Amino acid sequence: MVSTKPYLIRAMYEWCVDQGFTPYLTVQVDQQTRVPSGYVREGQIVLNVGPEATHQFKIDNKQVTFQARFNGVVHSIVVPTDNVMAIYARENGQGMEFEIADAMRYMPAGNAPDPAEAGTEPPDECPPPPPPPPRGSHLKVIK
Repeated sequence: MVSTKPYLIRAMYEWCVDQGFTPYLTVQVDQQTRVPSGYVREGQIVLNVGPEATHQFKIDNKQVTFQARFNGVVHSIVVPTDNVMAIYARENGQGMEFEIADAMRYMPAGNAPDPAEAGTEPPDECPPPPPPPPRGSHLKVIK
């Protein structure tokens, strides 16, 4: 059975675009993720996936693919849908967070698993991925 995650990602993306918001993806980076490594922080990257920032944008049931410029250089981006941690609107922070498979949480970004550690269990407690940064309201309280 196909996961509901790619459908939810597509729905949130369309909602953001329809509302005039800028959709952002927070992604857990691993060996299957193709992003510019210079922009990865603590094994994660936040990507602007708005129509103005991407070319040939596509979300299918397995991956999100597009081309984008980073510091003026065009990169082909490939993100497995399993690696998407969140999709949200930059302007108001509304969106959805997703759980990442346990095995990915413990895998360092860009590194293959250490064969010496094969078969070791991750610790029972793992901190959840950080939520998207909160955005302040443009409204003021007047008394």
